Amino acid sequence: MFWDMIPRKRFAALLAIACTGLAAAGCSSSSAPRDPNASSKPSGPVSLADASSLSYLNDHVVSSAFTAAAGYTLQTTANSSGTLEADIAAHEISPNVFEAVGGDNITPLEPQFTKWYIQYAGTSMVLAYNPDSKYASQFNAIKNGTRPLSSLFTLLQTPGLKLGRTDPNTDPQGRDFIFMLQLAQKYYHLPSDTVSKILGTSDAGSASSPEIYAESSLDSTLESGQLDAASAFVTQAVEQHLDYIPLPANINLGSASLAAYYKANSAVTVKSGTKHGSPQVIDITIIGTPTPAALAFVKYTLSSAGLAEYKDGGFSMITPTVFGSGVPAAITSELGT
Repeated sequence: MFWDMIPRKRFAALLAIACTGLAAAGCSSSSAPRDPNASSKPSGPVSLADASSLSYLNDHVVSSAFTAAAGYTLQTTANSSGTLEADIAAHEISPNVFEAVGGDNITPLEPQFTKWYIQYAGTSMVLAYNPDSKYASQFNAIKNGTRPLSSLFTLLQTPGLKLGRTDPNTDPQGRDFIFMLQLAQKYYHLPSDTVSKILGTSDAGSASSPEIYAESSLDSTLESGQLDAASAFVTQAVEQHLDYIPLPANINLGSASLAAYYKANSAVTVKSGTKHGSPQVIDITIIGTPTPAALAFVKYTLSSAGLAEYKDGGFSMITPTVFGSGVPAAITSELGT
């Protein structure tokens, strides 16, 4: 009996010690002050397909600010708007959100992938150039006004000058560059073969020109010195600190009030049909079923903080406008509608 009691006493003692420790731990936990900075934000990724001209802003500015504000992380796939549209339609990529230059890259996805999009910012065309180019002094003279801007289009015809642009069949910027040249030809009363001489072809919609580069690599190719000049949106030039020549509203596709003028005086036939010049706007939509992360990203983009980032990046601010139907209430509430 005595030996039987020893294990029981030891067990009871150990049990008492354990209970005392647990009680102390419980008291310590319950009495510890809560961290006022503890975050209750959600986490997880949102997948964004964005036009390459938007990738610098999204990757270097928006991504970290969005995560700090909403908790979610941003995963981006950048390419020309037309290529992204085709990849989404072919189910090769499945982003939560799509940001394109121009609503005409979103409407072909309706109604299978989305039924709406929102325009929220604008941009315009410029001519970027390499400051170490042998033509830099001439570009600088045009930029500072000591040479007329109309002389730019003669300079771009110079044999040996290396010009870069993007594919007009897949990239809005590629078409915009051609529209800009057509508008300039009319506005400055230039010879009728000006556009074809600058493009190096009478077929403006051709994708085989040696001038054509992928949008994602065009800026870096210019900066490396392989090109003397390249097409660009002003926003790219501002964000990446490129040297560039601003262009007047009559030819830069940046004025909403000149929409009819752009359309009437510029056109190019590409694989998908004939396209006309129009003011350049940035559009956003959700692809497929809205996820909490996708809703959070669109709301952040359209918030005052998100729009301020676009303004700082050189974009022009326009009143966000809904096209289509079925926009989630969480997003329309951000628009105040």
